[in-house]
Parts: sequence; C-alpha cells; structure tokens
Amino acid sequence: MADSPVVSYRVRAVHCDYRSSDEEIYTALRRATDPLERSWEKLRKARRIAIKFNQDWTVKRLMTHEGHLQQLVSVQLMKAVLRLLRERTTADLVCIDIGVESYWAGVKDGSGTQAAPALREFDVPFIECQDEPVEWRTVLGGGQMFKCYPVPVPFLEADELVNVQKIKNHNFMGITLCLKNLFGLMPQSAAGRPRMYYHHLVRMPYMLADLGRIYNPALNILDGMVTQAGGEWGPGDHPRICNTLVAGDQVIATDACGAHLMGHDPTADWLTPPYYRDRNALRIAAESGFGTVDLDQIDFESEAQAPIGHFFPNITDSQEMVVSWLKTMAHQGLYYRDHRKELLDKYAGQYILLQMNEVKMASEDGYFRVSRRDLAGAHPEQAMFFKKVTEDELEGERFEVYERTLKMIAEKGL
Repeated sequence: MADSPVVSYRVRAVHCDYRSSDEEIYTALRRATDPLERSWEKLRKARRIAIKFNQDWTVKRLMTHEGHLQQLVSVQLMKAVLRLLRERTTADLVCIDIGVESYWAGVKDGSGTQAAPALREFDVPFIECQDEPVEWRTVLGGGQMFKCYPVPVPFLEADELVNVQKIKNHNFMGITLCLKNLFGLMPQSAAGRPRMYYHHLVRMPYMLADLGRIYNPALNILDGMVTQAGGEWGPGDHPRICNTLVAGDQVIATDACGAHLMGHDPTADWLTPPYYRDRNALRIAAESGFGTVDLDQIDFESEAQAPIGHFFPNITDSQEMVVSWLKTMAHQGLYYRDHRKELLDKYAGQYILLQMNEVKMASEDGYFRVSRRDLAGAHPEQAMFFKKVTEDELEGERFEVYERTLKMIAEKGL
C-alpha cells in the first residue's frame, strides 16, 4: 500500500450567507479560522501584526452588489477580521497597503481607503506605504525571478502579516487570490522599482511566487460572499453571490483550495483555463517547494461544494498574440543579458524598453506614461522588455526563466 501524503497545511471553507449580520459573519469567520492552530500560534506570539486588505479603490469607480463591495473585501468582513484579531491576540494592529488607484488618480484625502470605517471602529491605524522607505530583501532560496525585491519598511516592522482578499478572476493571471493580493505591497515609485516593472509578461507569475516567500502571511482569508468573475476591475466584470469564506495557514495552499472552489484546477498551467495569458503562479511556487497545489496534501474541509459559482477570466487577446508576446519577451530578456555591456555604456542608470533588439524608449524614473501597447507601434505582436540598466544588477534577475519560457513554447509546438 502506498504511503499517505504528508499533510502540512490546513484550510477551511465555511458557508456564510451574504445577507448575514455582522455577528453572523464574525461567527462564520471564527468557524473557519479556529482550526488553524499554526496561524494562531504565530499570531499570539506577535507584538505587531500588519494586515493587508484588498481595499483600495476611488469612490467614483467603486462597485457594490447586494450591499457588499464587489471588487474589494467587504467592509463587513474587514470588521470581523479586526474584531477577531483584537479578541485573540495582544498585538498592536496596523493596516498597510499601497493604493495604486488612489495614487494614479491623485486622491490624497483618504477616500480611496475603503477599510477606513472598519479601521476607525477598531482603532487600527492605516499606513499608506507609497511614500514609506523600502529595504531590498533577498528571497529565501535565492528567488525564482529576481534575487531581491524592495519591501516597505512598515511591513518589516511587523512580526506577522494577515492577508485578506476578495475571490476574483484576473485578465492576466487567471485568478487573483491571496498570493496576488501581496502585489499590492509593491512600491510604485522609483524608491524601489515602478510597480509596472513587475506587471510584466513572463516575470509576473514567478515574481508572485517570490513575494509569497518574502511576505509569507501567517493567516490568509478569502472573501467569497459576493465575488466577481471575468476580471479584477471594470464595469464589464460579473458579480457572483457565493456565500463562502475561506481561511488557511499557508498562502499557496489557501489559494489552491480557493481556485478549486471557483471551479479551476490549481495544478493547471499556461493555456489551460484560467491561465490563458501566462503561467500559474501557484504551481510555480509549489514547484519550488513553497506550499502545494495538491489538494491531497492539504487538510482541507469545506462546507461549500465546488464550484461555488461560474468563474472565468476575460480573454483580451488571441492565443497567437499571447504566444508571440511571450516568445518575443523571452528573446528580448536574453538579448539584454547578452548585450548588457553595450547597453550599460549608453543607458546606465536608466530604464529602457527593448523591442526587436532596439531601445524604443529610455526614462530616468521608469514611468513611460504611455501604454506599452501604444509604444509597440507598428509591431503590436512584439513585446517590450522593461529593464533598469545597472552596473551592480542588484535585483539579480534570473534570465534562465526566459530560456525555460522558450523551451515551454517549443514543447507545445507553438
């Protein structure tokens, strides 16, 4: 008889009707999180706990459905999370985030902070990390996409992180669950790298796997009461009432269970739904030994039956176009590696966009202020490789990823 798989992670999914009172939502959250002994062991020891809610959106673009935020964590659940942490820990609590929507819209009055009502009720301060200092931190194991990443100091001042996200699809990544929520802690200014530096074909799924290791949340919670299919943002996206909360003690295992409940295969990879545009970040993380996407290796109990709703990503581009972008992005990454000295001589300290072995644009701060789709000009099928040209190569980009990408495409006969 074969040995039973070793179960290292614990995830619970519970029923929670979207019409529930605040007290009923809190009770459901307790039911989901009480069994997570490893999470609570860490959180009880913490002197300071940072909380990352998926919560930033300008008021003019805010979408609600049946009394809940549709694209962001429901305020009702935010209050339940804060109450739970107040009651079960003695730590100082702080909410941290980098508000991409508020930042680009120039909103500085705090109105984009949708967590504000809950934070006020539980006297939890909010730190907008956009202008906070960063420190470069090396990924445990050396990183899969980069060796080092810029990390906001307010996170480093906390002992543990609680990660709370809405269940949604994503146009590029297929799904956006707790792992993708960590991308909201990436700086947008050149204090580290502009955030769009990482929102990049080929790089992004490997980068997300690296962020999972850096931030390694002690507790991960998915809001599945009112959810969204199609994409992460936008009026063309589709509300779903799923009446579910999910909680887990490891970010990849939690998301694997969340993807399963959405009706997606967490072990699937590029070109298998919902991963039409790039690789599955959860699988990449698991392949490196961080977490698992194998449900048989997770202590997973669910009161909800999969699928909890009809989920799908918006397909914005043809498969032929996506293949061309991935292939040419990989070629440009390798071109940079092989011609770095010549590029250093001319562009040292600048950000460049490489297309078809030519620098199409250079910038001191990395903000090109024009869509890369537009910058591609007469060759929309040719990707643009975004790189800061430095002598020390502090970030330690793993160019072998581009070689593996080309091999993957060739093996698929594309």
